Amino acid sequence: MVQTPTQAHLLYPDSDGKPMADNTVQYGWIVRLVANLRHLFKGQTVFVAGDLLWYPQQVVEPTVPAQAPDVMVVLGRPEGERGSYKQWEEDNIAPQVVFEILSPSNTAREMLNKQLFYRRYGVLEMFFYDPESYDFWGLVRPDQDHDFSPVTALNFPWISSTLGIRFEMFDDGLAVFYPNGEPFQDPEAVLAERDRVQQERDKAFAKLRALGIDPTEL
Repeated sequence: MVQTPTQAHLLYPDSDGKPMADNTVQYGWIVRLVANLRHLFKGQTVFVAGDLLWYPQQVVEPTVPAQAPDVMVVLGRPEGERGSYKQWEEDNIAPQVVFEILSPSNTAREMLNKQLFYRRYGVLEMFFYDPESYDFWGLVRPDQDHDFSPVTALNFPWISSTLGIRFEMFDDGLAVFYPNGEPFQDPEAVLAERDRVQQERDKAFAKLRALGIDPTEL
């Protein structure tokens, strides 16, 4: 059945009415994961999004099940703008990896419902982290034909077989590393370092100009 834009909007709204994050700590983690995962897969056919509603099935009644993972990674789908992730429009590829960053408002029932949803609709790796208590747990499987195995901080250091990233726990909480060993960085820290390098360059150029040397000719 062909749906009009109005019907599609009613069946698959682009917002669940909930904020992206309940506090700055949760927001910071979501932004850090999205930014670094996009950098990790830059130039590859991988879609990474934060707080985007995922609709796994097409329906005709407004009771479609959906979740908005704090972070989702979909291997095999291109980057691009989306109001929501409608799986039937994405070669029926489900997100393989999802992250949930917990806030004080999250309940055990809510996290259980998320886990059941991710189990049912094809996620291969799901990770849950509380940045306040440093609690971490995950459920992983090699493919949809196998059951999940648990991952906790007791398994650290632990490497995701899907993404190749490494998880470790330190006194100040969780750290995530690129496959080459470099740590995930806050976008603000990257921009601050870029500004520092630019300032040092400007100072060096100013000194050369004071000596009558044109730095562009070097």
